[in-house]
Amino acid sequence: MSKTIFNNIELLPPDSLFNIKQRLANDSRSVKVDLGIGAYRDDTGKPWVLPSVREAEKLIQEDPSYNHEYLGIAGLPTLTQGAARVLLGEDSPALREGRVVSVQSLSGTGALHIAAKFISKFCGDKLIYLSDPTWANHKAIFETQGLKTANYAYWNAASKSLDLEGYLRDIKAAPNGSVFVVHACAHNPTGLDPSKDEWSSILDTLAAKEHIVLFDSAYQGFASGSLDEDAYALRLGLKKLAPVTPVFVCQSFAKNVGMYGERVGCFHLVLPQQDAAVDQKAVASAISSQLARITRSELSNPPAYGAKIVSKILNTPELTAQWYKDMITMSSRIHKMRIALRDHLVKLGTPGNWDHIVGQTGMFSYTGLSPQMVERLEKEHAVYLVNSGRASIAGLNSGNVEYVARAINEVVRHFSESKL
Repeated sequence: MSKTIFNNIELLPPDSLFNIKQRLANDSRSVKVDLGIGAYRDDTGKPWVLPSVREAEKLIQEDPSYNHEYLGIAGLPTLTQGAARVLLGEDSPALREGRVVSVQSLSGTGALHIAAKFISKFCGDKLIYLSDPTWANHKAIFETQGLKTANYAYWNAASKSLDLEGYLRDIKAAPNGSVFVVHACAHNPTGLDPSKDEWSSILDTLAAKEHIVLFDSAYQGFASGSLDEDAYALRLGLKKLAPVTPVFVCQSFAKNVGMYGERVGCFHLVLPQQDAAVDQKAVASAISSQLARITRSELSNPPAYGAKIVSKILNTPELTAQWYKDMITMSSRIHKMRIALRDHLVKLGTPGNWDHIVGQTGMFSYTGLSPQMVERLEKEHAVYLVNSGRASIAGLNSGNVEYVARAINEVVRHFSESKL
């Protein structure tokens, strides 16, 4: 019967991250701390609109030609072109040789979705390898497109460091030509990035196996304050991988421009260097047509307002200079909070070594706290974070960092003493 067709649909659990936000909103305690959601907050705990963004909005709205017309299917060209230059570098051989196909996306998640759709259609039998652990949404994005995922070693829980030996082992063990999703910088959730020497070993091993690499670039400039520094792995990857394999890049402006709700991002496909007999332009045109079909069938064309803001920042020298300052402001404050949290924990004599908090980078820290500790933090102290122990350092400020350290100290001691 048609009236009962939906009666047995499975009820899925709520998204774990946004469920934290809901529980926090319902918490009536006067002191509570949100270390769950990945969004920058200033030192008063408030959302921060970047000065470069405020000025860009002003210029856009004062422009007599300002309107709300549709963008083209591929998005705003000044955004996609500027975004590619920011990622790949002004002197990028791939850009100079016309080997980059770029389209606008619904932030980084939308870019990953485009990648998943494209891979599913044109190389659907390939395994998608994700770091262990990785961003919670990666697995769902690829598997909803019918792709199979597997894990590669990344985090060594005992030493709170990179498991390089396991990482390289898993690259070598994967079938040739598999897809490896790597974090360009500020690995989420661990905040742990390979060193430059480690990146070189990783990328050489990926190239030797002719794996297709997808760089998820969600934090360029936000991690270190330098666009070039945070693009190191990606640009090195293109040098090592471009001779043998295409490279996918999924780019978000949510964090480094604060475009969280505006959903501004880009998807880039960097084509490998081809033999002279191959018509590179024809290949790029065919790929562009396929990406256009994906966008047209799902959202017709991308949203314009946030794209215009980011484009204005990327293409106006004065705003670009201000944006650089804004990224330094954000990355510096987060690093300051890392040091403060570590120092408070040391001062309290909290059991364990907490130096990894300072050694990590970007928005998040993989604290090493167990799910039971996280549960107690929330129940007893109204400090909210993901049950994996991932904490958003952006949620710390000079007014709450000592409170959080004391809460962590109590929880760690509670479980340490319970084992005695």
